[in-house]
Amino acid sequence: MALSASDVAAMYSLLSNSMNADHLLRRPAEEALAQSESRPGFCSCLIEVITAKDLASQVDVRLMATVYFKNNVNRYWRQRRNSSGISNEEKMHLRQKLLMHLREEDDQIALMLAVLISKIARIDYPKEWPDIFLVLSQQLQSADVLASHRIFMILFRTLKELSTKRLTSDQRNFAEISSRFFDYSWRLWQSDVQTILHGFSALSQSYNSNAEDQHHELYLTYSSFQKQYPKLWDFVMRASTKLMKILVAFQGRHPYSFGDKFVISSVMDFCLNKITDPEPYLLSFEQFLIQCMIMIKNILECNQYKPSLTGRVIDENGITLEQMKKNISGAVGGVLTSLLPNERIVFLCNVLITREPFVLPNKLAGEVRNEIDCGFDNSAQLGLNLLTLDVQPQVKICLVCMIVLVDLSGVVGEVMTRPWASEKTALVKSVTRIFTCVMWRYFVLTARDLEEWYRNPEAFHHEQDMVQWTEKLRPCAEALYIILFENNSQLLAPVVVSLLQETMNNCPTSVTEITPALLLKDAAYGAASYVYYELSNYLSFKDWFNGALSHELSNEHPNLRIIHRKVAVILGQWVSEIKDDTKRPVYCALIRLLQDKDLSVRLAACRSLCLHIEDANFSEREFIDLLPICWDSCFTLVEEVQEFDSKVQVLNLISILIGHVTEVIPFANKLVQFFQKVWEESSGESLLQIQLLVALRNFVIALGYQSPICYSILLPILEHGIDINNPDELNLLEDSMLVAVNIIEDYIILGGNDFLGMHATSIAKILDLVVGNVNDKGLLSVLPVIDILIQCFPMEVPPFISSTLQKLIVICLSGGDDCDPSKTSVKASSAAILARLLVMNTNSLAQLASDSSTSLLLQAASIPVQENILLCLVDIWVDKVDHVSSIQKKTIGLALSIILTLRLPEVIDKVDQILSVCTSVILGGKDDLTEEESRLAFCA
Repeated sequence: MALSASDVAAMYSLLSNSMNADHLLRRPAEEALAQSESRPGFCSCLIEVITAKDLASQVDVRLMATVYFKNNVNRYWRQRRNSSGISNEEKMHLRQKLLMHLREEDDQIALMLAVLISKIARIDYPKEWPDIFLVLSQQLQSADVLASHRIFMILFRTLKELSTKRLTSDQRNFAEISSRFFDYSWRLWQSDVQTILHGFSALSQSYNSNAEDQHHELYLTYSSFQKQYPKLWDFVMRASTKLMKILVAFQGRHPYSFGDKFVISSVMDFCLNKITDPEPYLLSFEQFLIQCMIMIKNILECNQYKPSLTGRVIDENGITLEQMKKNISGAVGGVLTSLLPNERIVFLCNVLITREPFVLPNKLAGEVRNEIDCGFDNSAQLGLNLLTLDVQPQVKICLVCMIVLVDLSGVVGEVMTRPWASEKTALVKSVTRIFTCVMWRYFVLTARDLEEWYRNPEAFHHEQDMVQWTEKLRPCAEALYIILFENNSQLLAPVVVSLLQETMNNCPTSVTEITPALLLKDAAYGAASYVYYELSNYLSFKDWFNGALSHELSNEHPNLRIIHRKVAVILGQWVSEIKDDTKRPVYCALIRLLQDKDLSVRLAACRSLCLHIEDANFSEREFIDLLPICWDSCFTLVEEVQEFDSKVQVLNLISILIGHVTEVIPFANKLVQFFQKVWEESSGESLLQIQLLVALRNFVIALGYQSPICYSILLPILEHGIDINNPDELNLLEDSMLVAVNIIEDYIILGGNDFLGMHATSIAKILDLVVGNVNDKGLLSVLPVIDILIQCFPMEVPPFISSTLQKLIVICLSGGDDCDPSKTSVKASSAAILARLLVMNTNSLAQLASDSSTSLLLQAASIPVQENILLCLVDIWVDKVDHVSSIQKKTIGLALSIILTLRLPEVIDKVDQILSVCTSVILGGKDDLTEEESRLAFCA
């Protein structure tokens, strides 16, 4: 029964009760709302609640209504087979109502309404909602400030939503929208910017009207302005960051246009200056600096700015587009050379890694020494004196901090004439770290970093090593450093090696205090680890490991966790440079780090061990006796970590160990117990269970014919994973299927005729149930089973699975895969199976192709067949041969060769295509995919 206007009051009551803390009121309301979701008129009632003027103050109820509205759009706006959905008449009413309510005063509700409009526009524009942009633009002409803001929010959300559509027609529609709005937006932008700048100028003049020296410039960099106008300050910084993002996007999309010397030189010089000498106000706005770094990195690695290796054809008339691009690339190369001479490259490298700490002037050092000797009796006056110094603001901050907080013996050397009193020792240790963070260094750990590490080592590990490099300042600086080094390795390698040696000399392996020297060494270690490939020609890993790294690992002071963690990273990054005589001590070092007291160190060692075990030169002989302690350390680590990412990382190491070492069976019982415990503790965490299924799959493969010893845990897990009534089945089904398929494949190969005799009927039922009733990923997971069955039993199996094979013929001859890579993979893989059947049992495929039931299936699928089905398959083999693995190509080649022996006149018309495929298969190619690579590609 449809809902109407008379139900709006009841709908309001249900929404209100659904947020009630009393479950006796909340649960019935939630159930009633759930039952109403599929009823016609539900969304119409919701929008009446959202837009009712007398409910303007009921923000929580109206916001809840927008949430239900959005969920209903996601579920019922599109017409589906199992649901009548929302009628076209109600959709039209909702679209009109949404565009009539643009002056929503509450920000949260306005945002949700913008999201709603964008979701609907993604589905309905342009066919069902062609005038949405016309209506919005017309209302924008005469709108007030609030309505303008809401309309721009809607436009932003809607354009962003439409830009993600990838079909050619959708992209063409988006191009039309862009051409319609760009000129208007650009003119509006210019006008607004002029207004804003005029306002800033008037504000700065008013703010400095009493100043003796008027410069008539914006004083936005002064901290007093930041404190007096915090909202305006925040707007300026967010706007600046957004502008930098626009420039970054423009450079990525239109590199040649951006390559104009007046554009690229100005932008790049600006970004370099901000990175190498950031003003104090930028210290709290990392996002702006991140965008500056992204810009420099993108320019340095842009392929369009690299020298072209192609030449120009002699006597070529005019300048071609390619020649124009080449000219621009050459011009940009000249600009980059002028902006980044060698000395500036070295300077930028040093800035990214570290800067030398400043030294106090003698006169000032004397004043500070006197203050210390006097017990800080006049520290306030000295602080005021420091603020008048003609130095950078961040230096002033450092100096003032030093009076009260900093261990001067670690900063100014001989200025310190006597030790501090014993009661100040704790203060000295803690504020040494504070001073280190005040100096602007990108690689050096700050006091805030160390505090976060102390508080939560797991979160610190993932923040440093697993975050997207575009989101945090240090990973972004590291990414910029890597591309800078790769482009200038011969210039920078000696610089980094020298810095590494200097920091090791300044901070011997026996040091246990967290001093600036220790943090600088940690930064230098990081710089050396990130560019191992280019640096290996200048630095011997064996000498480095034996001379410093191994000695530092023997220092078990808690503060050395900083260096231990970085050593763990180095051992993983330099894996390709670790030769045979060093492998054993490195393996031992990583196992020791895996048992460290600090979780961040252990997780770093866990990741590095994965890299070593997966390495092509992994030496199981050198590692085999470390396996017991490695297993136990992994089991213990899984129990001690709390975060999901940590558990996944350790499970990944266990899975890799199982897949790469031969000595698994002696530890099988321990592993079974471990998997059982983890599975029980991971209830409700489907993503963690997926990782566990991957490990179990490797476990089954490693056990081979002894795999039944793990069935006590494996079979209940698989039964749970493939249960379609299980709430987590969407998350677990695919990985559970892969495990089950691996088991079936092994039984087919190892069980032989005995297995076939016992289970042929069951296997045939399973295949018939799966093929034609699951999505492309599900098909790709089960097709290898059919292929193996035909390989092992080419005569016995086809009669059992004839229904499944007929479905494969239907898949091959159906269309719709031109713009769908997954369907292409399914069709190509199915065609390869049928080709194998032709090669190994020609009569069986011929019988299937001529069977009337096959023709009926094709007719039911609306697939017209103008000629012999077998000849139709020939066209598919010819067409899809480039989409299969190397072995499958050979199978198709053999099948086509057999086709040539058939006395069918239609084959003559296809001879040239068949011979072309056969010739290419015979000649082969270096880029052929392996069977496993092809299968992985199909499942991607």
